[in-house]
Amino acid sequence: MKAVRLHFSGAGKKYWHKAFLLGLGLSFLFFLPFLIYDGGLFLYYGDFNVQQITFYQMIHDSILGGNMGWSHTTDLGANIIGSYTFYLLGSPFFWITLLFPSQAVPYLMAPLLMLKFACASLTGYIFLRRYVRNKNFAVIGGILYAFSGFSVYNIFFNHFHEAIVIFPLLLAAVDEYMDNKRRGVLGLAVFASCIFNYYFFAGQVVFVLIYWLVRLLSGSYKISLRDFLRMAFEVVAGFAATAFLLFPTVLAVIQNPRVDNAPNGWGALLYSSNQRYMHILESFFFPPDIPARPNFTPDSNAKWASVAAWLPLFSMTGVVAFLQTKKYTNWLKRLLWILFLMAFVPILNSLFQLLNAAYYARWFYMLTLMLVLATVVSLETFKTDWRRALTWTGGITVAILVAIGFMPNTITADSGESVTTYGLMQYPDRFWAYGAIALVSLGVLALLLKMMRRNRKRFIRCTYVALGIISVVYSSYLLVLGKTQGYSSHDFILPYVLNKGSQISLPDQDSVRSDFYQTMDNLAMFWQVPTIQAFHSIVPGSIMEFYPSIGVTRDVGSRPETDVYGLRSFTSTRYLFDYLYDGDSFVDAQGNTAMPGWEYYGTQNGFSIWENQFCIPMGFTYDKFITEEQYYNCTESRRHLLLLKAMVLEPSQMAKYADVTGSVAYEGDFTYTEEAYKQDCLQRRQTVCTDFQYDNTGFRANIDLTGKESQLVFFSVPYEAGWSACVNGQQVEVEKVNIGFMAVKVPGGMKSEICFYYETPGLKAGLLVTGAAVLVFAAYLLFFRGKWEKKKTAAISLRVCKRFKATTVKIKQNNSAGHLPPTDSGSAEKERGGKME
Repeated sequence: MKAVRLHFSGAGKKYWHKAFLLGLGLSFLFFLPFLIYDGGLFLYYGDFNVQQITFYQMIHDSILGGNMGWSHTTDLGANIIGSYTFYLLGSPFFWITLLFPSQAVPYLMAPLLMLKFACASLTGYIFLRRYVRNKNFAVIGGILYAFSGFSVYNIFFNHFHEAIVIFPLLLAAVDEYMDNKRRGVLGLAVFASCIFNYYFFAGQVVFVLIYWLVRLLSGSYKISLRDFLRMAFEVVAGFAATAFLLFPTVLAVIQNPRVDNAPNGWGALLYSSNQRYMHILESFFFPPDIPARPNFTPDSNAKWASVAAWLPLFSMTGVVAFLQTKKYTNWLKRLLWILFLMAFVPILNSLFQLLNAAYYARWFYMLTLMLVLATVVSLETFKTDWRRALTWTGGITVAILVAIGFMPNTITADSGESVTTYGLMQYPDRFWAYGAIALVSLGVLALLLKMMRRNRKRFIRCTYVALGIISVVYSSYLLVLGKTQGYSSHDFILPYVLNKGSQISLPDQDSVRSDFYQTMDNLAMFWQVPTIQAFHSIVPGSIMEFYPSIGVTRDVGSRPETDVYGLRSFTSTRYLFDYLYDGDSFVDAQGNTAMPGWEYYGTQNGFSIWENQFCIPMGFTYDKFITEEQYYNCTESRRHLLLLKAMVLEPSQMAKYADVTGSVAYEGDFTYTEEAYKQDCLQRRQTVCTDFQYDNTGFRANIDLTGKESQLVFFSVPYEAGWSACVNGQQVEVEKVNIGFMAVKVPGGMKSEICFYYETPGLKAGLLVTGAAVLVFAAYLLFFRGKWEKKKTAAISLRVCKRFKATTVKIKQNNSAGHLPPTDSGSAEKERGGKME
């Protein structure tokens, strides 16, 4: 296929408007009932509620408050750019929220999602319009792309939609460069794609390379060495321009141990779960399960993997028709078979996330766009055998329904008896509802295809209606299912969570940390108070290092159990919130608290509040010191208590601060009892900081060491390379101590002010690279603006006119043969031979 530069008149631009407004209108229809129910809010479940809403509002407030450096309300503390670029900082939709006050941000989530659906429909249309004469088919394709199973599934992951929006523009830019050599568009598209979301950009790079190579090797693309070098320059320049955001992000992400998980052995060739193969297959023929609630394949171990690619109304019918109609030399046919293979082979699938073995199918939006392209091309091809395609699609759909829905399954009950059930699905009612939606869609499509033979214009109008209805119905059904899985919006979220804790009044709540007992994730982020509980995947590497050392799992969240009660005092956790009406209580029937040393404070905002009587303020000192070797020699279950007895240093630090440590590690025995824990806390509280407070540059505190020796003052703030510190205005070295935290030496015999400053690592270097890339790219664009470029553009326009005339002649010939002409007179997408074959 070889696209041409098309110049749109006012009539042509109406399709842009149609694609955008239909996407906006359809999404409005299925969000509207939920907005009415929750008073203008869209509250879903899981990650959407506890991450998307909280992150948007918290970072919105932080930026407007002048802080882009360090977030003290993210876990134990985190680099804002490094931790939030993946979620929102590169998204233009997030930056729109800065035009509104904090209270409005939760109410903006649904309108922003509607805008994303509308933009996805538009960008899908922009890519697809090259490949069809009748632009209505491109609009239909845009709707299919915007409301595919992948898009609706990933409402749960709001930030995934940025990638869905930008990807068609990246492919369109590649086409535009390869076919028309237009300067600048590809560089801008690369920049936007990487800025929108660096994780998805990594997958897009792999996809575009495959796309480009397949088209080149199939003869659909041709390029000279000079043009190839220019293309490479644009790609590099566009990528380099993202350095201001990418450098700090990469420096933060590489600290995360989850990135080091390469495919290995048989796991690189075959999925460990045999159900996953069925899960991938059925995702093309049925609406998706909701995240975390797999139904068709309950044990496929892909609860959050975004395995979804269903096209509403059409399912795989258009794709099957395309594969049956086109020759094996067709580039799209080759590409589709390659992508299907990659979906089913673990190591190939992992290429889309830099060879990480953790299973995700979060590249399926790119596969979906290719499925849509095959569908719209089939719609415009007169020789498409729709009956055969519909038979195959319907047959596979029914076969999957029958196989999963009626397969006998014999298990051994607790009594020892064998019990046989029929059906392998987890939720039978949902399973048959999904099946009904899929089959009804195919039935409606069959009626529409009969209509297409008689009246193509009527077929298009009816397809718009049917596609819109099915998209709204199935999307609404999935949202209803999801909403039933979460916390009650009216009983819990609206009255107690979204109020930002305005009904809570506690002393020093902003300078100490709070704990939350078995309640909703990230509640502290809603209230924007420091905490030890956090559901966040991207945090400083020092947090990832510390938690496992005390036996606490730290993967996607920090959720320390009550058995590590010493952690609370170590991290200056003073308050604990226990929701009154969830059935889980911090105190048992005998009145014993789940952790020692906590007393009831009061009840506020629907929570009983408990106060740690042995909380140690932020910034305290030690009189004993041990090495990391001694620390790791201690039983893991006792280490949270050991951290209250002695500071953990490296041998070199022992020697460096010999005047404080005595240069020799403590060799005595420690006692690990609740009483010893309390005594340790009281001892640590003897020399502590006062007036501790966070600010936009870091944090500061005062300490009085009058009559005392110099001390290493410890702060339970995660260590990162961006930290620097001053004591009484003099810069001092920040030491990494206690397996991931910070301390500074403070002179004795006086009162001292301690100030910590945070500067995002990589930001300055990134800004310099970005500035240089922008200047070079601008010079490149100016250099190629001239007579030669104008002449080339004129030559291209001449070729377009010739092709347009040739197409008009063919249309007239078709009319004389009895064929209906397409309704729009744009140029056809062609391969070298003039057709998509």
